[in-house]
Amino acid sequence: MKLSTRTRYGIRAMVELAGNFGQGPLQIKAIGSSQEISVKYLEQLMTILKSGGFIRSIRGARGGYILARPPEQIRLDEIFIALEGSISPAECIEEGGNCARAADCVTRVLWLEVQKAMIAVLQSYTLKDLAEKVKNRHDKLDYAI
Repeated sequence: MKLSTRTRYGIRAMVELAGNFGQGPLQIKAIGSSQEISVKYLEQLMTILKSGGFIRSIRGARGGYILARPPEQIRLDEIFIALEGSISPAECIEEGGNCARAADCVTRVLWLEVQKAMIAVLQSYTLKDLAEKVKNRHDKLDYAI
């Protein structure tokens, strides 16, 4: 299973905002440049994230985007669901998903286990956790010759 670029890029943009939390808004060009995401595509993602209540936009010359809540209060499963729609590797386990074989399908049980594992991992991380990983990675860089 591959994650969509919407989810991958959306979470990267949110991690960028989390790393800047409390330092004022970030302009979309800065986020796009830092994360190597086109501004046009990023604008679409920001609309989704804003309507999900994860970010706020600030207008004006020094405007941009900020997190709507502190990074430690935003779990990755919330962002994933806002961007992807569900955490489901197969349609048959989604709410309302019907399959004539569901009652005795062995693979359906497997997909349910995969879904539970994905949810558990995504719920165990917040934006703060990922922002700290980024910070620690940059703190450990050594350019000595």
